Amino acid sequence: MTSQEKIPEKHQQPAAAMEVEVEADVEGGVDRSPHVVMLSSPGMGHLIPLAEFARRLAVHHGFSVTLVATADFASSPSHRVFVDSLPPGVASVTLPPVDVPDGMDIVATISLTIVESLPALRRIVSGLKRTARLVAFVADLFGTDTFDLASEFGIPPFIFFASNLFLLSLSLHLPALHETMPRLPDPVTLPGCLPMHWADLPIVVKDWTTEEFMWLLYHLKRYEKAEGILVNSFQEMEPETAVVLKEKKPGQPPIHLIGPLVQNGGSSWNPEESLCLKWLDEQPDASVVYVSLGSLGVLSREQIKEMALGLEMSGHGFLWVVKSPAAEEGAAGGSNADPESYLPECFLERTKGTGLVVSFWAPQVRILSHRAVGGFLTHCGWSSTLESAVHGVPMIAWPLYAEQRMNALMLVDRLKVALRVKAGEDGVVRREEISAAVAELMDGEEGRAARERVTQLQVAATAAAAAAVGGTSYEALAEVVAKWKDSS
Repeated sequence: MTSQEKIPEKHQQPAAAMEVEVEADVEGGVDRSPHVVMLSSPGMGHLIPLAEFARRLAVHHGFSVTLVATADFASSPSHRVFVDSLPPGVASVTLPPVDVPDGMDIVATISLTIVESLPALRRIVSGLKRTARLVAFVADLFGTDTFDLASEFGIPPFIFFASNLFLLSLSLHLPALHETMPRLPDPVTLPGCLPMHWADLPIVVKDWTTEEFMWLLYHLKRYEKAEGILVNSFQEMEPETAVVLKEKKPGQPPIHLIGPLVQNGGSSWNPEESLCLKWLDEQPDASVVYVSLGSLGVLSREQIKEMALGLEMSGHGFLWVVKSPAAEEGAAGGSNADPESYLPECFLERTKGTGLVVSFWAPQVRILSHRAVGGFLTHCGWSSTLESAVHGVPMIAWPLYAEQRMNALMLVDRLKVALRVKAGEDGVVRREEISAAVAELMDGEEGRAARERVTQLQVAATAAAAAAVGGTSYEALAEVVAKWKDSS
């Protein structure tokens, strides 16, 4: 693929997809209540915050929403429970499977999945157009190929940016930087942002010759076609960056901070939920470190060993969501194999009085909101970051991939709500470093200061979403809602 404003020729005419039936909420005529179509890129990390946005529109603003997911979602074990958790007014539609070549990077895979799904998506929108008053089409950051389809039906297109303003700022500046220099400088310095050194940047933006980067650049150049960018962050979390990005600039759509959009933890997704919560109920207040590196992040066998021994060495209670080791550190994947097959010998027996190890999944929101949890060792995915902030839990930053190093930079150096672990020259974080980080977070002065600041951030997050106090995010969403309701 080139960086020009076009899709590769072989992808311009996607193969026909099977018909998708959509039930209308009314029979005959057109329902005049505002209706929004939302398209999620593949992956629960994209779908969950978008679904929370849909829920708010339906519950608090009287909208109807059709939430469209790609075929990979239908095969997820969480599919049925997720669909059942959606409120009245939010309908879920799953696109049919499409053929995408194996072995491509994640950005190319997501992009081509959406391109190949356009015929089925066109049928969905066409069916809705006959019975509903469609006021907006919302796609997430890799869904810009839907903008032309939305315009075809006279529907204003919007971007849902599930990450933060820090990443959005880099994204908006990247096309111009690409035009004027051979590669990004070190450090990258953008208005309102912390300087980003080479080690802080996502891998995809470091090599401008890859197909993955060209796909990313293709989407970023199309952002100007959107009528607005809806960002899952809030002004009080990124005030300096917000001031800069909210200034009107040629070719930049209006930016609306509508976060934090996080789940309330009310749905039961897995039998392990009761095990985790029952165990936490037996622990003292703020005594447990929750350890989870996200649904896709896995560690090497050596790093898992060091993590286990470091947690044990700390002497603090821990709840660890562990996945079987990967060949490469930080690689996506993992499985729910028996932890005894890869944890240090007798580790589970030695720590059964102070720790709980669960395989692959845990009810994260309910854990972070539990009184017994006093810290979170996290990969710094943006959803996890927001969940920790909303519940006032200080963090240990252990970024693995994507924009997580940028998130860690913001959490540690700007917000100062997290501590950072340091890897050795071989890339492995040793047990002594892990033990010291846990001890400092739970008992040390840096941990105490981080806890105070994250409590302040928690208060700010609550206020941002509150109508009664004119919260910044509430007002930003109200502005978007009013615009959509007034559209023809």
